[in-house]
Amino acid sequence: MNHVVTHPLDPDDATPMSALRAMVSPLKGKLRGVGAREPFDAVMERVLPRNDVTFEADTVGGIPGLWVRPAQFRSDEAILYLHGGWFNLGTAKASRHLEGHVAARAGAQAFIPDYRLAPEHPFPAATDDALACYRGLAKSGIQRIAITGDSAGGNLALVLASCVTAEDLPAKATLVGVTVQSPLTDLSLSGETYETRAEADPFFTRSQAAEFVRAYLGSADPKQPLASPLNARLSGLPAIRIHVGDDEVLLDDSRRYVERAAAAGVDASLDVWMGMPHGFAGSVGTLKASARALDSIGAFLSEKLRKVQV
Repeated sequence: MNHVVTHPLDPDDATPMSALRAMVSPLKGKLRGVGAREPFDAVMERVLPRNDVTFEADTVGGIPGLWVRPAQFRSDEAILYLHGGWFNLGTAKASRHLEGHVAARAGAQAFIPDYRLAPEHPFPAATDDALACYRGLAKSGIQRIAITGDSAGGNLALVLASCVTAEDLPAKATLVGVTVQSPLTDLSLSGETYETRAEADPFFTRSQAAEFVRAYLGSADPKQPLASPLNARLSGLPAIRIHVGDDEVLLDDSRRYVERAAAAGVDASLDVWMGMPHGFAGSVGTLKASARALDSIGAFLSEKLRKVQV
């Protein structure tokens, strides 16, 4: 596929990746249920913080969350960032440092909503909250919005993009682009890399993923477009950029989505990072691939937010 860019493993990343694998291997597949919330947040809190962004609690569209603001930004632009955590884990606060790297590189303010989590609030609560937050941004005077997210947040970002594209929203805001990291696009878990990357993935197993997805979906059909953006109407979407590690059970979710989006006429491309696991961008400061991926994400967002729409 000519819309796929493969990045070889940087030799300098080999040693820290080996150390990471050795450290996390005893925990593979064991992050389960609501009891995983505290350790998950602790991992996210360890992302290298920046000293050139500020944080402010707010509520947008009725959804509480956190603004992440670089030193310079335009008040009529915003990034909507949907955090990861398999729909069951994660908070805006815990994700602030990762999104701080994106916001600083893009030169744009970002809002991270604390969307409702499963199993207390099953599907479609999270998608409802994402749409409510987008509408709130649009009604607040924001004219250009980009959507970002990682993992489950990548799922919500792509679902939201399809919803926004399909709706005739009353506000004048324009959805200018979407960039996500390692999104879950198929909640039926039919991707072949659940098998072919089962050994390579240092974090997740298919049974673990199925448990999180069941807690989120309940009895809902996993193949419906609001659950699996892979099955949504993709024509008419703005430019989409996806970054994923080659050592992920979720690799196929990214590959198949970009293939379908490109076939539907969308400006879609995929960056595959060899030797990298899920969430590798969070290792910024340790892995060269992390900084390079974040640089690419920031440049894409900056370009799309600044571009005059015609």
